[in-house]
Amino acid sequence: MEKFTEIAAAFQCRGSYLGEDPYGSGHINDTFKVCYDDGGQQVHYIHQRINREVFRDVPALMENIGRVTRHQRKKLKAAAVADPNRRVLTLVPTLEGEDYHIDSEGACWRTFEFIEGALGHDIVESLDQAFEVARAFGEFQGQLIDLPGRLHETIPDFHHTRSRFVDLQRAITADSHDRVREITDEIEFALAREKMVDVVLDLMAAGEIPERVTHNDTKLNNVLIDTTTGEGLCVIDLDTVMPGSILYDVGDMIRTTTSTAKEDETDLSKVEMDIKHFEAIIMGYLKSASGFIVPFERQLLAFSGRLISYETGIRFLTDFLQGDVYFKTQRERQNLDRCRSQFKMVKSIERQMDAMRQIVKAC
Repeated sequence: MEKFTEIAAAFQCRGSYLGEDPYGSGHINDTFKVCYDDGGQQVHYIHQRINREVFRDVPALMENIGRVTRHQRKKLKAAAVADPNRRVLTLVPTLEGEDYHIDSEGACWRTFEFIEGALGHDIVESLDQAFEVARAFGEFQGQLIDLPGRLHETIPDFHHTRSRFVDLQRAITADSHDRVREITDEIEFALAREKMVDVVLDLMAAGEIPERVTHNDTKLNNVLIDTTTGEGLCVIDLDTVMPGSILYDVGDMIRTTTSTAKEDETDLSKVEMDIKHFEAIIMGYLKSASGFIVPFERQLLAFSGRLISYETGIRFLTDFLQGDVYFKTQRERQNLDRCRSQFKMVKSIERQMDAMRQIVKAC
């Protein structure tokens, strides 16, 4: 492919370009696993085209990623961790030594070394896997506790639930695609739960919950799992690593890893929050994070799953109302299906909240 020949020539990759395939299941960027011939041996890289509609300040984005990965590598080296290149993403520089390349059409590309023998999973396959994903994210947060300076906000107010709620209200009022009339139940569900949107925000404003460096998109598939040992190796997809609350990270883990169905499941009878997977997540997370979380964070671990499932649902609903302009879709009404699945998760979590809190207390 002519485009990849250009990209291959721009980065300090070993060998000559052979071919590429789409890779992963992300909604935002375009990701490709690319094969190179290095003296008769095949080596792989990830080439990724950054979505500039979502990430408008690419220099700030890439500065964040560079700072975070260098700090992680420093921590891994200090701890004498074996095989650090499999435990942190490695940016491949351009020929000019930059972290990204602007192609002939104005698109921004970056390249990572491919981590062999590890996969991200879209659906959790075992309790051990849920444990490892949570442990890896907790470890990631811990590595960045002492990151000097504040990171850029690559997407301002990304997990600011009040802002997301206001966005939904505006989309309902505008009704730019004449869709309000067919989703009155979903709108009523969303508006009825307004009280929860400020819980974490108010505690952060009061200083009861600290601002930290957080991942902010802790889906199951953003941890690479060793295909042999099952260990959670490396946290990936660092575009949204920025200042936030660890509760947003834990909440998104609960949302994605405890669900018994895929994110856009149309048969809502299949969508539930699995309490055993929740327990595995809490145990895994606290194994690596218990040394730095504060009491209010611990108290709200169960609530965080409800909050982020709700927040994600209203984001999907807002995008549906606005004509599906943010999240990639492969079929009509997919964002509405995603919204309905998230709202079903909220209901399931609400039914099991007491049991979830008891699990946190026991751990």
